[in-house]
Amino acid sequence: MNKKLLALAAMALVSLSAQAHRGWLLPSAGAIEGDKPWVTVDAAVSEALFDFEHQPLKLDGLSITGPDGAAVNPQNITSSRFRNSFDIELKQPGSYRISLVGEGAMASYKLGNEVKRVRGTPANIYQQIPAGATEVSKSLSVSRIETFVTAGKPTAGVQQAVGKGLELQAVSHPNELFAGDNSSFRLLMDGKPVAGMPVSVVRGGVRHTGLLDEQVYTTDAKGEIKVSWKQGGMYWVNASWPKRDAMPTPPQGGPGAGSPPPEGGKPGMGGPGMMPMAPFRASYTATLEVLP
Repeated sequence: MNKKLLALAAMALVSLSAQAHRGWLLPSAGAIEGDKPWVTVDAAVSEALFDFEHQPLKLDGLSITGPDGAAVNPQNITSSRFRNSFDIELKQPGSYRISLVGEGAMASYKLGNEVKRVRGTPANIYQQIPAGATEVSKSLSVSRIETFVTAGKPTAGVQQAVGKGLELQAVSHPNELFAGDNSSFRLLMDGKPVAGMPVSVVRGGVRHTGLLDEQVYTTDAKGEIKVSWKQGGMYWVNASWPKRDAMPTPPQGGPGAGSPPPEGGKPGMGGPGMMPMAPFRASYTATLEVLP
């Protein structure tokens, strides 16, 4: 009876501590050996890491970059109730970057006495707002979910910053992490270091421990943190950028903060009635393997 009560208490701790749904990419291994190496990657959203119990993570925006910088195509894509999966044949020795990148936009406006909301992309959100709309406001978001795998010997460059949105750049190599070591990372927004931001590091296996083994680090003046790996396993690393009054610098000519809408934009969205500076959200998530 005592064992049952302890088990129930442990599960209660899991449910209380893992309330947020987390998206992640989980490779079958981060370091792969062999003459013909392959890796299988699962994409899912769940509360407990890395359990399949909520829903699959959509593969829109999936990109795989090989050791030479060229794009690699996923194979054997499958979809099931709790996860999407795909295989990657690691034809070249070296390190691969697997990323899911998403950009979204949401706008609200008033038409007559009715308030409406629409969703879309930064490129098409303007077209969804009708002429005559008033009290227009817009929110933009960008997210990056990724993981890294290496066939044979790690190669440099896989952790190079893209320079858009929020990124956590490994100062060393993301596939050379070992239990008992300390590893440095640098948090970037649009390629520039971000100081004073929290970064969450959570080890998987919550279901069988009953505890959310979470470490929270705060970036220093250089945007860096030093993570202490207690033990081996798969880790979920996450940082989120809160709403702010200005967006990151938009692409040249893009519909960024303070810029007019595309040609033919609706009244009230350019010129004297220009849309106000938009709130912005960004998130970064990585799954990293720590070896014993």
